[in-house]
Amino acid sequence: MTAPEADAGSARATIGVVRESGDGERRVARVPKVAATLIGKGVDVVVEPGAGAGALIPDAAYESEGARLGDAWSADVVVKVAPPSGDEVAKLRAGQTVIGFLAPRNEGNQIAALKDAGVQAFAMEAIPRISRAQVMDALSSQANVSGYKATLLAATELTRFFPMLTTAAGTVKPASVLVLGVGVAGLQALATAKRLGSRPTGYDVRPEVADQVRSVGAQWLDLGIDAAGEGGYARELTDDERAQQQQALQEAIGGFDVVITTALVPGRPAPRLVTAAAVEAMKPGSVVVDLAGETGGNCELTVPGETVVRHDVTIASPLNLPATMPEHSSELYAKNVAALLGLMLDENGALAPDFSDEVLSASCVTRVAEEQG
Repeated sequence: MTAPEADAGSARATIGVVRESGDGERRVARVPKVAATLIGKGVDVVVEPGAGAGALIPDAAYESEGARLGDAWSADVVVKVAPPSGDEVAKLRAGQTVIGFLAPRNEGNQIAALKDAGVQAFAMEAIPRISRAQVMDALSSQANVSGYKATLLAATELTRFFPMLTTAAGTVKPASVLVLGVGVAGLQALATAKRLGSRPTGYDVRPEVADQVRSVGAQWLDLGIDAAGEGGYARELTDDERAQQQQALQEAIGGFDVVITTALVPGRPAPRLVTAAAVEAMKPGSVVVDLAGETGGNCELTVPGETVVRHDVTIASPLNLPATMPEHSSELYAKNVAALLGLMLDENGALAPDFSDEVLSASCVTRVAEEQG
């Protein structure tokens, strides 16, 4: 089955908002207010019943903004959050467009299946990190949520106070927090730790982010390593650099009450920054929150998706933290997707992506329609 010719360019596009099927995934790719902005541009928005339930958004809220309930999987453009499953790919037809987190660098993704199905797909992870694309940067918007929630989790698990307290019984000194990896999640973790009254310190192999660390009221841990890479990410360390870093971190980590790790290298396993020996050197009751569990973890003792206690230190490795704050995560993500959609629609609300645009060309991971002529 193919889409009608009118849908390809002359007729206004239909945007389908589907219900996420993954375990624990509570986010939705479109919230009512953002749906309303698209409808105002001449786009038809169809919502799968119950799509917003995980984010506590009733169907009626979408209808009140002009969306309609129906078969969202048959829309011209299907927007979602998590990568599609095999069963979800089977719901799609040739000529449709899918936008979402598609895990293009991960093994076992559905990119080949989407291409075989004749579906054009745009991966939110592949949005280039350029100034004009910041409003579409879903990795950053969701990382903000992860960094915030990771710090709250650390404060909950820690057996000590975060802030300094002065009481009739004496003064309690503030907790010391070390954040390893100072991207968006790391900076948010540092800022949240500071707001909670702790003494935060940030470390990254990219020394140019030191000023950003200081800007949120944190201290900078300088280990003398520079591994700045492309696109704002760190490059992989050499063996000598890795050994130097591990030794220096092992010596430093024992002095902190909390360690939050966020270090990632795109397309590779997470770098190991916290050794078992470093955990053993931490004070009993301390906490490690490892946000890199989905790619193996930054801590040697991490069990992805679980919270364990080793050497009297709690090691938490939560997965998909943004889904635990689905209301704001969904709102931010919906705005990211809407901005990307804005580049694909013409003045009449028809789907007309211009692949000379570097944002569209970079984020498109299957471009089947053009290949098929």
